[in-house]
Amino acid sequence: MTYSTELVTDEAAFAALAPDWARLYGSCATATPFQSHPWLHSWWRSYGTPGRLRLILARDDRGRLLAAAPLMRVRRPVPSLVPLGGAISDYGDVLLDDERGETAEAALTAGLAAAARTALIDLREVRPGSAAERIYDRWSGPRHRVPDSLCLELPAAPLPELIARLPSTKAQQRVRAKLRKLSALGIERHIVEPAEVDKALRRLLELHQLQWQDRKVTSEHLRPRFGDHLVRAVGPMVASGDAVVTEFRLDDDVVAVDLTLLSRRLTGGYLYGAHPCLRERKADVAVMLLDACAGHARGTLSLLRGNEPYKQHWRPEPVENRRLLLARRRTAPLLAAAVCHAHARRYGKELLRRRKERDRGDRP
Repeated sequence: MTYSTELVTDEAAFAALAPDWARLYGSCATATPFQSHPWLHSWWRSYGTPGRLRLILARDDRGRLLAAAPLMRVRRPVPSLVPLGGAISDYGDVLLDDERGETAEAALTAGLAAAARTALIDLREVRPGSAAERIYDRWSGPRHRVPDSLCLELPAAPLPELIARLPSTKAQQRVRAKLRKLSALGIERHIVEPAEVDKALRRLLELHQLQWQDRKVTSEHLRPRFGDHLVRAVGPMVASGDAVVTEFRLDDDVVAVDLTLLSRRLTGGYLYGAHPCLRERKADVAVMLLDACAGHARGTLSLLRGNEPYKQHWRPEPVENRRLLLARRRTAPLLAAAVCHAHARRYGKELLRRRKERDRGDRP
């Protein structure tokens, strides 16, 4: 089969790719919701820099989209092409049509190799088993793999099976008691229809800000550009089955809203907002949300990035994302510089972590 590659740099052309992109996304079993067209195009509208869009596409001789790498150009720390989605996306990847197998891999590898003449290909937050790893395995030029963020994962199972994973009978009994408490409070779930998503997400963002008031929070989640992105992206994702928004109601008031992202092999609770009144009533919000999320789980139930103590309570499996660096001979110095920079940052974070642990140990 013959194929051709193209480079798309125009935002209007990116928008027009939606139908082709949706078909390709549905043909790539390892794709996560962060590679869907609504998520990526909305992210670009909120966060993209004009002139830096770089979509590398491969098509067959009939014009069918075989593969896509949604990238943008950055200048620091070295000139690179990095995945769209940025820090608010937990996984980065490329898309490959599984039905076309090696043809799709070869086509996208050729397109990326052409782009690597002038910039490093820097694929970040790549989940093990992803399509990007197949490109990495085919790459004939300089390449390097470094660790990226840690994610925690549970099996896709109903909450009773997840409770059975807890280390002791006493821990299991505590969770069941929390579920009975939630039931006694009369909290009701409502799955939000596509037409109601915008309003529900605005409420989610309001509650998220309220619940973290006067506490440390991811500041980006409070910015208007993030809210605009979320509202634009999630409505179409709910309509296509790539997301579900759940409202939790108490006495007819919406006291919590959860956004869960869905793909064929992975489900992840992305963001929620909960009114402080739930804490005042001794409702365990984490159990409430996990119960709702587990009901939609497919393949793997990801707790996404972060190693917070409340996640460890469920005995998840740690899975480390990877950063895949690809270069040509002429851009090999960029790869070496990026590897040194990555190791220096990781070493610095480790020193900071040890210092914080030492400082805590010195407190009376």
